[in-house]
Amino acid sequence: MLLAHQFAMESPLIQAEIVSAQEFPELSIDHGVSGVPHTAIIRGSGEVLDPVTGGYPEAQMVAELQHRLQ
Repeated sequence: MLLAHQFAMESPLIQAEIVSAQEFPELSIDHGVSGVPHTAIIRGSGEVLDPVTGGYPEAQMVAELQHRLQ
């Protein structure tokens, strides 16, 4: 969870929010949350990309995000 916020602090192009799947089940359903952490990737245009589910070390998360943003 904190990794997304670290990325957001490093780049003005990234925004991060932490939402409890238990407290907001409608958001969990909308975004197809099947595990946590669940990183939803939404472009500025509103396009929703494949999410990243599970905890990753920083280098692997960067690689996952780069793959999805190509």
